[in-house]
Amino acid sequence: MKANSQRVKGKNFRPLHGKPLFRWILDTLLAVEEIDEVVINTDARHILAENGLVETDRVRIRDRQPELCGDTVSMNLILADDLAAVEADTYLMTHTTNPLLTPQTIRSALTQYQDGVAKGEADSLFTVNKIQTRFYRGDASPVNHDPDNLIQTQDLEPWYEENSNLYIFSRDSFAKTNARIGKQPLLHEMDKMEASDIDTPEDWDLAAALAGMRMAKEAAE
Repeated sequence: MKANSQRVKGKNFRPLHGKPLFRWILDTLLAVEEIDEVVINTDARHILAENGLVETDRVRIRDRQPELCGDTVSMNLILADDLAAVEADTYLMTHTTNPLLTPQTIRSALTQYQDGVAKGEADSLFTVNKIQTRFYRGDASPVNHDPDNLIQTQDLEPWYEENSNLYIFSRDSFAKTNARIGKQPLLHEMDKMEASDIDTPEDWDLAAALAGMRMAKEAAE
């Protein structure tokens, strides 16, 4: 969790419907009983404290190493630092910028991952958006369809977009690739309304609108 952000200034601590953005995903993670500890890797411990967040029996705040600060540092290097300091059988990684991720999706992904590992069919998992639409290159040449034989988009081969919402892996799988995605990853398809990832001001506006819709629906139930 960085203090500064390039495209949406201070987004991790900016209020979203009455609470700072980081609080959305933190509250979600703490609502999942299967998660023993939430580790926050940050260069902004003081800002978290100003927002009322301190360490508890389930929340650990790790100060990001100076050499790992900055906008161009690979997240896999930050994860490697966390793995070296935090012992666990299973690691689950998400971002402050995924405010609409639900406990239900996290539990479902954990179950899929655990089943895949138990069967020897997987060593990691990441969430995706399923996309079935017509793609073109910059020169207007088709990528995944025949313009002379237009079929329904729902009949096109599905493509899967890594949506940066959730990654699950083990220490062993990380060691094989030095990355959060191992050699035998599972794809966990998410509802696009839930898979919001805030990178731009437009993303923020969309997430705020979707969060408002969710809150209104929950209030009416």
